[in-house]
Amino acid sequence: MCGIVGFAGKQGGEQAAPILLGGLKKLEYRGYDSAGIAVRDDVSGETRIVKAKGRLAMLVSKTDEGRAVPGFCGIGHTRWATHGEPSELNAHPHTSEDGNVIGVHNGIIENYQELKAKLMRHNYTFYSETDTEVAIKLIDYYYKKYLHTPVDAINHALVRIRGSYALAVMFKDYPGEIYAARKDSPMIIGVTQNGSKDDGTYLASDVPAILSHTREVYYLGELQLARLTADGATFYNLDGDEISIEPTTIEWEADAAEKGGFEHFMMKEIHEQPKAIRDTLNAYLKEGQINLASESGSAPLDLSSVRRIGVAACGSAWHAAMAGKYVIEKLARIPVDVDLASEFRYRDPILDEYSLIAVVSQSGETADTLAALRLAKERGIPTLAIVNVVGSTIAREADYVLYTYAGPEIAVATTKAYSAQLIILYLLAVQAAYEKGIINLDRYSALIQSMQQIPNAVERTLDNKERIQWFAAKYSSAQNVYFIGRGLDYAICLEGSLKMKEITYIHSEGYAAGELKHGTISLIEPGTLVVGVLTQEDLYEKTISNLVEVKSRGAYLMGLTTFGHYDLEDSASFVVYVPGLDPLFNASTAIIPLQLMAYYLSLARGLDVDKPRNLAKSVTVE
Repeated sequence: MCGIVGFAGKQGGEQAAPILLGGLKKLEYRGYDSAGIAVRDDVSGETRIVKAKGRLAMLVSKTDEGRAVPGFCGIGHTRWATHGEPSELNAHPHTSEDGNVIGVHNGIIENYQELKAKLMRHNYTFYSETDTEVAIKLIDYYYKKYLHTPVDAINHALVRIRGSYALAVMFKDYPGEIYAARKDSPMIIGVTQNGSKDDGTYLASDVPAILSHTREVYYLGELQLARLTADGATFYNLDGDEISIEPTTIEWEADAAEKGGFEHFMMKEIHEQPKAIRDTLNAYLKEGQINLASESGSAPLDLSSVRRIGVAACGSAWHAAMAGKYVIEKLARIPVDVDLASEFRYRDPILDEYSLIAVVSQSGETADTLAALRLAKERGIPTLAIVNVVGSTIAREADYVLYTYAGPEIAVATTKAYSAQLIILYLLAVQAAYEKGIINLDRYSALIQSMQQIPNAVERTLDNKERIQWFAAKYSSAQNVYFIGRGLDYAICLEGSLKMKEITYIHSEGYAAGELKHGTISLIEPGTLVVGVLTQEDLYEKTISNLVEVKSRGAYLMGLTTFGHYDLEDSASFVVYVPGLDPLFNASTAIIPLQLMAYYLSLARGLDVDKPRNLAKSVTVE
């Protein structure tokens, strides 16, 4: 969830501090509450640590944009508090008492109290409340007590640490070098040796931090270590043996992670949804048919024998899976169970009834989703990953991979990655129905043609955003919002409600419309905003009835439906229309106005749209 950067450069080349600050700036989207850097001064031989609470701008100012911290090797970090309050003292980097070991860490060390007690028995003292300080001092302990090489010291510490981590560590005795290790938290390494001033070796927890310097990256694997110098990287396993890792070329452009003239990343990414949908469709549609052998090289899924599917996901990915459940069951007649990944392991699921376990994650690093994948693999169930990041941990560990082609998503609140996930689930549903013989070739072709219309339909919906902006300005003082719908519309409501919560801080709930009368309707009072989603023809009249119920209790109604259903204006005070597709695919257009409404409400309330409070983009801790 936090951000890590590192740089080991050449004497006379680029200074480390500006590179570290620039990399951290690219990782602000991940969420953080403090930041810090540690840079080795090549003249004095000392490593200077500078930290600041709050936004990165505080650290930039404190270091005079890096100019006040000279040196060619350093590490940086943005912290999202887990152990200890947000403060300068708890901010990373952390250090041993004598400055022998300095490091930063993403993840959670579950047994840190036990390790801390051990270290205190050996006369170590602690200045922070963090688990990271414990890890750094544990490495220092093994380095001094038993061993005299960084790799061995780190390995001995790692086998005693329980939890998740991505570590970047510097040792006083090894100037110009950075050591990295990971388990369950992402870490990438890039090398550039092109004769330019920024030649050196880079470290980061996500690609945008180093993409302006290099496109060739190495994804550090589970329980692997790396030694970084100005001349390159060397990799090791947990036994300390040197190993090789194949590089991956990043295909997307660096400017894909820039705002491109939009005020916020979220609005840019909302407008990138037609492209994300087209690119994802084009990756799997070949000569008018669906081919689920992705560009990753994984074998195509045999869906003809799939009897039952389990899906594990978190947040918006879970909402996409809920929509996918309706589409797959309706089309392919395959039972689909959708679990919150954070609950999946703990209910001790009976997995032998499943033919396939699918996990959905934008980053491919979501801790709970990764744990669900590993449980399925332990039980011998075939696994499918739907992810957006090539080479991510989930992508590497799953039996089958279907990539979404949304490009980098920077805003914390997902939009285009969600829309691309919907497309993969549609493709799975249509192909499974065809392979099982449930639909004929004509219906199969018609559904493919309808999917190909989605990008244009989304573009048409975006053209109508000014009306939504007007409505959001009118209701910017709302305290409670309820989203109601039935069937597939209910799944849309869940995602619409989450967008509202994430970036406006307005209390909102997504409800199955038929459930209102079982308690929730008691919360409706005069002026309460209720958003009704009605894109499913067979459930339209029933949802109208539910809207009338809340209207009679004083609710203000906003309706969301497809063009042609103009009678909705008889019940709702404000109606938004979207182009109609095959009803199974209407979630792709209906979600757009709800994304826009949340965006404009957040803007009207003067909030930070891209970096909402307490949230992180990539949730790599449980």
